Amino acid sequence: MVDLVVTCPKSFWHEWIAEGDPAGSKWSGQEWGWYIRSRTRPPIEIGDRLYVVAHNRLRGYAPVTALRGLSFDPKHGAKDSAGVYTDVAELEASPPRDPIQDWCICRCGDATAVTIPEALKGFQGWRYPVWQRAAEIPFPNWRVP
Repeated sequence: MVDLVVTCPKSFWHEWIAEGDPAGSKWSGQEWGWYIRSRTRPPIEIGDRLYVVAHNRLRGYAPVTALRGLSFDPKHGAKDSAGVYTDVAELEASPPRDPIQDWCICRCGDATAVTIPEALKGFQGWRYPVWQRAAEIPFPNWRVP
């Protein structure tokens, strides 16, 4: 199990909530993704947790349902200069000719609002959690910046 943490920029906070299936809502039936630029594959798997930090607080997590990389290789279905997000298992079985630099960490609902007592400064990219799961507490006011 490898959980990861990402930061939602303050300027994108309200748009991110409106995108879909925030904590406490029913699943819309749609898949959602957190897009990240990284030359290395994020070390997260299906079932792991992707945590989100915003406004210097842990806001919650969602279970990961897929990891996809942006491939420009025609063997993955890319056409012309348009890339396609391809499941990581397919990328590992048939690597693209160019390295993947854009990733999508996917979820299908099931977001859970939790926080920890300590403040967490935002950052770019992804990191490993610096707390234990046992330290997490419910966060009913997670939407409030």
